[in-house]
Amino acid sequence: MSIFSKYKKSNTLRWFFLGVGIIAVVVITAMNVYSLYALKDSTIEAAKENRKIQLEEYSNTVLYRFYQPFRGIRKLEMSDLEIAWNASGIFPTHFNEVLSEAISDSLFSDIYYSPGHLNGCYMYDYPIYKFDHYSGIFLVSPDVPKVVCDGFGLSKSRVNTISLEDFRWNNKVVFDAHRTMTLVLINTHDDKVVGHLNFVIDRDYLLHNILEPELIAKFGEQSDSGMAVWLRDWMQDEVLLSSNPNYTFSRDKIEMRQRFPDLLDNWVLQASFFESPAIAATSASLTRNLFALGIAVFILFGAFVFMFINAQREREFAQRQAGFLANVTHELKTPLAVMQAAGENISDGRVTDGQRLKDYGGHIYNEAIRLRKMIDKLLDVAKADSGQIVVNQAPHKLENLVQDYADANRQYITSKGFDFSLTKQENLPPVMVDTDHIETILSNLIENSLKYSSTRKEISITVFSSGKSVSFSMIDKGDGIPKKAQKNIFDKFYRVESSMTSNTKGHGLGLSIVKNMVDLNGGIISVTSVVDKGTTFTVTFPALFEMPEGFEKPAGEKTADIKTNIELEQYAG
Repeated sequence: MSIFSKYKKSNTLRWFFLGVGIIAVVVITAMNVYSLYALKDSTIEAAKENRKIQLEEYSNTVLYRFYQPFRGIRKLEMSDLEIAWNASGIFPTHFNEVLSEAISDSLFSDIYYSPGHLNGCYMYDYPIYKFDHYSGIFLVSPDVPKVVCDGFGLSKSRVNTISLEDFRWNNKVVFDAHRTMTLVLINTHDDKVVGHLNFVIDRDYLLHNILEPELIAKFGEQSDSGMAVWLRDWMQDEVLLSSNPNYTFSRDKIEMRQRFPDLLDNWVLQASFFESPAIAATSASLTRNLFALGIAVFILFGAFVFMFINAQREREFAQRQAGFLANVTHELKTPLAVMQAAGENISDGRVTDGQRLKDYGGHIYNEAIRLRKMIDKLLDVAKADSGQIVVNQAPHKLENLVQDYADANRQYITSKGFDFSLTKQENLPPVMVDTDHIETILSNLIENSLKYSSTRKEISITVFSSGKSVSFSMIDKGDGIPKKAQKNIFDKFYRVESSMTSNTKGHGLGLSIVKNMVDLNGGIISVTSVVDKGTTFTVTFPALFEMPEGFEKPAGEKTADIKTNIELEQYAG
């Protein structure tokens, strides 16, 4: 895509966002005005439905609190309990453990048991059993409270109304208001009742340690809940609890009622709203208008900001591109001029000495190599812009690829006066990469380190793995990159402006090519750098499988993390 096409596309995009911003303001404002009238009724109904859900959630929380200690009973086989009881009058140990856990809950004060064949509580020939807290077994109870007998009678009456053949649970819970909870044990194989377990509910604990804290926590703050909630005994006409004691109960204020599901039959939750529906609807409509206006302004503001930033970027890009064209023109002319002059001297026959011919040939060869590298780099950029780069990925051991590159280029690097070292882990998992791309990435990073290391001439490469990925880090002790420039170094044509870089040949393409090839191979590249301390480029690729435990550490490494060692080494004095 030409630069003019990009300018045209960017200009069209700016106008598009400007139009979207203006249209958004008009449309959303109009929708809000309409919503003041059209959504008034739905807002009122939605508020009521939401508060109803809150009350239902509270009642279900209370129900779950009763059922929680007995979740383990569902997994028990009732036929085993019946056999054990008929044989010895003692339930199996694992069942007694469930009961011990239940009786340890302060919600229940006592547990009574009545075998399934009894018909009520007053047949003195058949005793009622009470769970002993200390021994953990049921003992005959000489005195059975009336509430327990009422609970047994109610549970046995309820069981008579259901068909055990169609009942698929091994227990059924029956509540006698707030006084007792009876657990009917059912043998689903024989379709018979094994027995009835009656749990005496501690009313004060239920009110003040369970219901009241949860009520205040859920509905106590008027600003959060928007309503006051009372727990009322409708048979005794008594208000038991209030989420807000400062708000006086009145029948005229009640706008919603909620019963508890299958428990606490005489108790009901009653709620009053702090705002009238008309005020609530008006407030909701005002909030929607303000929110919509804020969104519209944000979109419009964002459109202007986008156009400004985009224009600035286009201007900077054009400046970098113009500088690149001037620079690359000079760079291309230089080797051509050298080659032309050397070739002219040789072709004229003015150079006959063998050593001078060798020198001229060396000049021509070196400048040709330099010219080829520049052309290759330009071709890489052109292919990236047109999307024509071919990626031939295959499973490779990254440490082997880096080792091969190091072996092939060690002499070249050291000839530039640099100390060069390679540290790597062995037996790392393979990665899917293009070997040619890896070589290009390494070459460009090495070239950067060679160019911008004016004081300490040291380059090291470290290959390591974090388990799910494999990485290599290129570390130098060179000039470093200012922090504010690090976010732009992978942009095309970008060069860090400094006195050192102005005297160094370059086109601002190398790191752009590196970033593109890392992305094409599914990797990520990051940089950490401190001015006058050095730079570390880290390239990471996902591993084909996770690195097994006990992998081999590189020579000289202990158990410390290699990546940490890299950072410590980089900034060491």
